[in-house]
Amino acid sequence: MTVGSVKPPVLVLGVGNALLGDDGAGLLVLAELERDAAILGDQVEFLDGGTQGLALLDRIASRRVLLVLDAVALGAEPGTVHVLRGWKHAGERASTAHESNVGELLQASMLLGECPAQVTVIGIEPAQISTGIGVSDAVAKAVGEAAEAARRELALTGAQPGCLPAGFREQVL
Repeated sequence: MTVGSVKPPVLVLGVGNALLGDDGAGLLVLAELERDAAILGDQVEFLDGGTQGLALLDRIASRRVLLVLDAVALGAEPGTVHVLRGWKHAGERASTAHESNVGELLQASMLLGECPAQVTVIGIEPAQISTGIGVSDAVAKAVGEAAEAARRELALTGAQPGCLPAGFREQVL
């Protein structure tokens, strides 16, 4: 995307810290989804937001849909894929090193009237968040399932009518 260009209506935002083990789960899902970029055309932008937090405010402004990919610790079995639509957890305490930044980002965008109309978080329950490169086996095995859940969410936005990748199957998570 060049300066002055119109933003695609859908932003797929991967967040996390690859140096904190399973906290990098969202970035792995983002990498998996970026393989679909060619079939999605100019309706979807993929962004590695890392741990930028509020610095991403201008990147989510003026979007119709925000799909966040992250490690989400809700106390389930490690590797569980969570789909949180209309995310209401923006004010809750962080459970990963950067998660409060996602909450703060959404809260700030709401206050400014810039929050996308549709916000969904696809998260993988982490097994361990500690210094180290690489994710646990449970998270690694869940990346494909999380990517499929994200593809389903993208299909619901109308961003890719009739263009689901081969092998896609509808799942109830």
